[in-house]
Amino acid sequence: MTEITGSTTAPSAQGPAAAAAASAPKWEQRFRAPRVSLPDWAEDAPDRALFVSNATGTYELYAWDRATGAQRQVTDRPNGTTDGLLTPGGESVWWFADTDGDEFGVWMRQPFHGGEDGQPGDEPAMPGLGPSYPAGLAIGRDGTAVAGRSTDEEGTTVHVVRPGAAPVEIYRHRESAGVGDLSHDGTLIALEHTEHGDAMHSALRVVRPDGTTVAELDDTEGGTKELGLSVLGFAPVAGDPRLLVGHQRRGRWEPMIWDPTTGVETELAIDLPGDVVAEWYPDASALLVVHEFEARSELWRYEPGAGGALVRVETPAGSVSGATARPDGTVEYLWSSAEQPPVVRSTSGAVVLDPPGAKAPASVPVEDVWVDGPGGRVHALVQRPAAPAQGPFPTVFEIHGGPTWHDSDAFASGPAAWVDHGYAVVRVNYRGSTGYGRAWTDALKHRVGLIELEDIAAVREWAVKSGLADPEKLVLAGGSWGGYLTLLGLGTQPDDWALGLAAVPVADYVTAYHDEMENLKAMDRTLLGGTPEEVPERFEASSPLTYVDAVRAPVYISAGVNDPRCPIRQVENYVDRLKDRDAVHEVYRYDAGHGSLVVEERIKQVRLELDFAQRHLVAGTDPSGS
Repeated sequence: MTEITGSTTAPSAQGPAAAAAASAPKWEQRFRAPRVSLPDWAEDAPDRALFVSNATGTYELYAWDRATGAQRQVTDRPNGTTDGLLTPGGESVWWFADTDGDEFGVWMRQPFHGGEDGQPGDEPAMPGLGPSYPAGLAIGRDGTAVAGRSTDEEGTTVHVVRPGAAPVEIYRHRESAGVGDLSHDGTLIALEHTEHGDAMHSALRVVRPDGTTVAELDDTEGGTKELGLSVLGFAPVAGDPRLLVGHQRRGRWEPMIWDPTTGVETELAIDLPGDVVAEWYPDASALLVVHEFEARSELWRYEPGAGGALVRVETPAGSVSGATARPDGTVEYLWSSAEQPPVVRSTSGAVVLDPPGAKAPASVPVEDVWVDGPGGRVHALVQRPAAPAQGPFPTVFEIHGGPTWHDSDAFASGPAAWVDHGYAVVRVNYRGSTGYGRAWTDALKHRVGLIELEDIAAVREWAVKSGLADPEKLVLAGGSWGGYLTLLGLGTQPDDWALGLAAVPVADYVTAYHDEMENLKAMDRTLLGGTPEEVPERFEASSPLTYVDAVRAPVYISAGVNDPRCPIRQVENYVDRLKDRDAVHEVYRYDAGHGSLVVEERIKQVRLELDFAQRHLVAGTDPSGS
């Protein structure tokens, strides 16, 4: 364990290791540079905060007493820890303990200042509940916890756990669901559920702690209308039952206020393009609005009781990946751009939490490209190396995961590493991506994978014709869903790609479905319209294994042996088919889950990818990346 006292900065590794890191290539320095997440703070004790840092070389949780500046490492596990929550009074830290990244485990509890005799003081937070996949957690002021759980055998269950009492189950369903929030007084629980069978569009239910239903809100109309809802949080003041809700009624995500005790819905006049989410200011007088539009984000303050006043909260151009309003009215946020590394700032002008030690070297800015695709205009973000000044460049198409996610103008060490080595990098926000309206996200149905690849192909054609990309040196790469699209693209577009790099991919869709965690099964049923037994032709059309014999490009695959999202057995099935035909390929297996929280492991994986590309592409890239 690392313990630091009297510090106003975040923890950082020091000594010979730090000196060695400073002499490493810039791309490695970016991964090793100390980073921190946006600190979360206890609602009733705002000087007590919790954040994540890679200070020890592994991402772990840290407690921070802002009144004294003291910081303490809460967790210390070989494969890292990132899921944690403070109790409202800040008395303790709850953290999720899985096994080597398998995401299956139990919640543990530790006193905020640690246990006696310098020990962590960890204990099971809910001893009556066995291991599961987490499905939301809310903790009340009296110590009551509301825990969502998911297992393959039971589906989703929700339990109320009071101090000293046995857990009480208040909800059960085969389809995916989760705990959204617990009201300030602990009398109302907000649940998100997909009992209608559409895992992409949740409905809401507010219940009492005994499971009695108070109110329902469902924009799917029994599954006939594809509109989703999300829980953004109960009003954080006593006696106020209002719930902030995200909805899609006007073709994008935006907030409204719903009182489940009266049924009153209050529309909010937030006239901004793109997706909008919000959270309450601590006194519930206003909302902190995060506006996502065309791969960038900005902050606003909105006051529903003041005629709908919308006031800009000034932030630099780029991406805000987290924001919170403090009791004094200031806003703290985690900001970065593709060029500049992340920093936790405050609207007071201060840097809130500054890791000591070497800073991450800057990268290059992104350029916005819009390309006409078969489903509409496709937005791509392009980074090109500083030298040589002109292309064509060997080009990596780095495809994001999700699929309901998006690439943004935010700092990313992986793409920056390729740029350092002389590659251009193109990131495509294909259909299925968020931030471009509901229709763009929901276009991903039935022809799963093939739709996204059509958009990627359109951008690939632009990249070659514009002179950016060397058509003989095109690399298709990505992780998770991006790894899936990589393998599918190598098989369905074999003439378009010179190389493929797939991390934690879906490779054999049918086997992946049967082995993956239960809530992902629900998502696949929604995307493809049923199970592999019900719609075998769709699973076959969308599975990389179907096209493996057409793959011509050398393939590099990395996979976590404990991955519950893209399980290892289906990857091995794909690799065996490559072996059978003596296809050029390499496989790297590591002892973790869906990615690694260990910095040196992540550097090793990128180094292996860079080396594979250097060996199998025509010479011309910079092998050093220094």
